[in-house]
This record gives sequence, structure tokens and C-alpha cells, in this order.
Amino acid sequence: MTTVDDVSRPSRVAGPDEAISAEELQLAARNHGIPLEALRYDVTPAGLHYLLIHYDIPDVDPAAHTLNVSGAVERPLRLDLAALRDRPRVTHRVTLECAGNGRALLRPRPVSQPWLVEAVGNAEWTGTPLAPLLREAGLSGDAVDVVFTGADHGVERGVEQDYQRALPVADALREEVLLAYEMNGAPLLPQHGAPLRLIVPGWYGMAHVKWLRDITVATEPFDGYQNAVAYRLRRDADDPGVPVTRIEPRELVRPPGFPDFMSRIRVLRPGPCTLDGRAWSGHAPVTSVEVTTDGGGTWTAAVLDEPAGGEWAWRRWSVNWTATPGRYVLGARATDASGRTQPVEQPWNRGGFANNLVQRVEVVVPAE
Repeated sequence: MTTVDDVSRPSRVAGPDEAISAEELQLAARNHGIPLEALRYDVTPAGLHYLLIHYDIPDVDPAAHTLNVSGAVERPLRLDLAALRDRPRVTHRVTLECAGNGRALLRPRPVSQPWLVEAVGNAEWTGTPLAPLLREAGLSGDAVDVVFTGADHGVERGVEQDYQRALPVADALREEVLLAYEMNGAPLLPQHGAPLRLIVPGWYGMAHVKWLRDITVATEPFDGYQNAVAYRLRRDADDPGVPVTRIEPRELVRPPGFPDFMSRIRVLRPGPCTLDGRAWSGHAPVTSVEVTTDGGGTWTAAVLDEPAGGEWAWRRWSVNWTATPGRYVLGARATDASGRTQPVEQPWNRGGFANNLVQRVEVVVPAE
């Protein structure tokens, strides 16, 4: 008898010399990161924003789509998109980053979506706040978690499932959490969760459930796959781990000059130039960025622009540099108000999550 186990394998770590597999390339072809030159935009255009789709983009009819609120509530609710649009409308600029960003740089490599550093974007999300809706439904006094179910369905590590994630009640009631129906002033695109998705500012992307159809209030901690198994920081297969939640501080350098087609090594003309990029954190506002041009041997303080778009959006930084002929490795590290700083050497975990290792950008400055 055929079962889902016949098509779904356990998680694993690549061997010491194992190359990226055809399965990983297939994932990389379906999902994409931001082109790093697009760091020049304060708001990432929708087509350049990073994308991760766990299963399929579901076939959802916006005209017939409804959101159901049920479980441990006094008044279950059922709302269509028109009813949600009639509720108070707000817009937040929010940086989203995939929890697996940087996974392919770890050694040994966890086998999954092979992200380098580009799984990020900064968009304007418009919708209605979640908290008033939950208060209107009337949460039970013993409510613990709020479970969000998307319309996408698949198999992962032998478990057939709808994509589901939960937030603790206190996090679900944060005023900035949105039920979003627009991105950058336009209706959500199918790949970005149309017609409705969750936006949880400060949290990694797995929490921002797309194609949202059900909200269920639970009186016990949610033990679904995406909470209890998938997104956890663990040392080995037997380690229960700790949950992945908020985004660790990170910055990216906007690569200067122009690239080699295959290697992406940058070529930069000699002379004065401005190095810049973006920095963000889900724990607290970024307070400083330091830049290196020698692979971490020395560091220089960058200038931070004023915040553009609120506390949940990335922040531009810049530093002046005079490029002289030679080879360089650029990078930068962000520090936030909680005291967290990007590491130069990355701690390893089996899922390849929350890897905020300092980026390396190779630059060649040719002699004139």
C-alpha cells in the first residue's frame, strides 16, 4: 500500500563533500531571493521581494474567500474580504526575512531550500489589525495559542498537512499584527498570499501565514508540525530544540561596481565611492552598523539614515571608502538596542535557521 512516506523523506544534513541536489535546485527555482542591487529601494517592488512557497500556490477565488474565527471564543466570526476591507485600515512597512536565510552557507549544510543571504524584502502591507477582531470574537480566559491555517496543502517529512502556524495569545494581540490584503498599495499577488495573509512584524517569515482562511483559538499549546517540529533550533535530531521566533539582527551590503556573470565577484573602479546597504532586527531597533573592507580584520562605523517607515522596516546605512587597486572582502555587522550583534563565526543548528553570519562580498579593484 502506497503512503505519503513513499514521497517524503526525513530531514538530513549533507555529507562533507555533497553537492547541491536536483531536489534543492528544484526548490531554488520555485523560490527566489531579492537581487542584492534592489537594496537601493526603500520599499522592495513586489516582483523583487523574496518568495518562499511551502507547497503550491492554492487556487483561491477572492470573491468567495472567507476568514473563519473559531475555537475558544464567545462569538465565532465568518468574514469575507469585503467585510475585512470595511474594518479599520492601516499600513505598516515591514521587513520580512525567511528563517532559513543563510542556510546554504552552513557547514555541514542542512538539506532544504538552499538560501544564501537574499531571502529578505521590505514592503508596505495594508490591512486591518488582528487584535480588534480577536477581542470582538471574545477570547476565552484560558486561551493559550492562536492558530492560523492557510489554504496551501502538502506533505512534509511524512506529515500531510495544511500549512499552520500559531502565535501565543499575547503576540497575536499585538496591535501591529495585520490581516493584510494589499502589498505596496496593490492587491496581494497570488504568490504573496492573495487574497489574505498574516503579517507579524519582527518575526521570521514562517509566521506570516499566506492564503489565510482559518483562525482558531486554542486552550492548549499548538503541537502542529510547523510549530513543534519544523521551525526549531536544535543541535541534532533528538534535540527538542527551542522555537524560532523573532528576526536576529542582520545587514546586507549593496554590492558596489559591476559583477562577473558566474561568480558575482564585483569589479569596482579605483577612487572614492559610497558603500551602503540595509540593516534590520526583529528584537529592537538597529542602533549601529560597522563596515569592514578586509574580511573582518578592521571595522569602521557607518552612518545610519533616519528610520524610514517605522520600527519594523529596515534602515539604510552608508560609509565613504576610497578604493585602491587590489582584492577586498566587504561586509558589515548590525547591532540593535537589545545588545544583539551579528556574529563573525556562525553557531550551527540542524535546520539552518536564523543564520545571521556577517555577509562576504568579494571585490576586485583593477589598476587603471
